[in-house]
Amino acid sequence: MASAADLLAAAGLVPRHRDVHESLQEIALFGLCGAPGVLKLLVRGEVLALSDQLDTARESFHSLKLTRYAQPVATILLCGVDLFFRGKLEALLPGHRFVTTDSIDPPDLVIADMARVDCDEVADAWPDIPIMGFTNHNDAAGLRAGHAAGFDQVLVKSALDERAPQLVEELLAAVE
Repeated sequence: MASAADLLAAAGLVPRHRDVHESLQEIALFGLCGAPGVLKLLVRGEVLALSDQLDTARESFHSLKLTRYAQPVATILLCGVDLFFRGKLEALLPGHRFVTTDSIDPPDLVIADMARVDCDEVADAWPDIPIMGFTNHNDAAGLRAGHAAGFDQVLVKSALDERAPQLVEELLAAVE
């Protein structure tokens, strides 16, 4: 029969995730040529290099790097875009670089909030850059101003929110 002291000691032997605060120590395996059985089970699923491959990890890293940058990265200038909608655009267009009018880098695309900027000034400032203008759905004057200024794409904010990746890809492809 187990005493109360034995039960308390046994409960203290079972570690929980907050109880692990000691660093791991290396243990020498004297007289053993291979890894312990548990380690063999953990490593069994590892993809080994074939005889004509140097390093599978390096090759998979290079293939990952190539697929990640297959999509062109553009510098997008935001004119009059508030911080809330800028965050939405950054989430919708990952990998692109967003700058404001105080940046010295030349943009590949301009996105302007037509309710907050003068459309003619934006069009005059970047005549050779594709310009996408957006405004609220009830701002008919802003939509007309964007068309009159010669913006490449004029749309309501909800359409930009829904189709931003496709629209940006189309405008960037038109430049090339």
